[in-house]
Amino acid sequence: MGKHRRPSRAARVSANVAGIATLTAAGVVAGVAAPAFASTDDGHRTEDTGLTQAIVIGDVMADNVDAQAETQRSAADEAAIRLQAEATAKQKAAEAKQRAEEAKRKIEEERAAKERAARDEERKRLGTYVSPIDSSYVSTSYKASSGLWSSGSHTGIDIHAETGTSVRSVAAGTIVEAGWGGAYGNNVVIKHNDGTYTQYAHLSSLDVSVGQTVTPGQQIGLSGATGNVTGPHLHFEARTGATYGSDIDPIAYMSAHGVSL
Repeated sequence: MGKHRRPSRAARVSANVAGIATLTAAGVVAGVAAPAFASTDDGHRTEDTGLTQAIVIGDVMADNVDAQAETQRSAADEAAIRLQAEATAKQKAAEAKQRAEEAKRKIEEERAAKERAARDEERKRLGTYVSPIDSSYVSTSYKASSGLWSSGSHTGIDIHAETGTSVRSVAAGTIVEAGWGGAYGNNVVIKHNDGTYTQYAHLSSLDVSVGQTVTPGQQIGLSGATGNVTGPHLHFEARTGATYGSDIDPIAYMSAHGVSL
């Protein structure tokens, strides 16, 4: 067999340059170790250029760099996914908050509308007028002449009612008189919201007291025959003041408020 021959100087230089180039391409910056010598079978030494070792080291470093790059890419992908998830969560939270605020505003608007409707209904109800005696008729007209009355004429109207018939407030107001009224017997006087007054006389019993507020149609007592009377009935007056002598036509007064007596 032929013997290994020592590489020429040119070959050795080329091998070393190739090794350095390989290491540089792999990102390795280091000096190349001095060549080693190995014995051959016939006792001659051959020179080891170190090229194989440099290639292996370069491959390992390249793998490490690739692994590190892959780890960085994975971390970047995870960070991007996390940021996207956070952005989506924030957007959903903002949308949920907006929906909640809109629902709250709608509820508040509906509640306000109901409150306005209730107030309007209450004002309407309090402004309502009703007949003091349900399903009855006028038995003695306003300003009728007779010696039965000290003024010579009737200051109100008489409405037919048997004793114990429910007598109602014709409108909302405040009780300013409730008790014995001389010739009027047991009577009630109410001041209404428009500043006018109504009187209910000859009652057999009272259900209200001074200072109490009443609503339209609320029972204030029962009809009777107390005071200066010839029989049971309700004497009803409309007034501009609380006392006797301020009477006005009760038929016209009630008609102006939509009630026909």
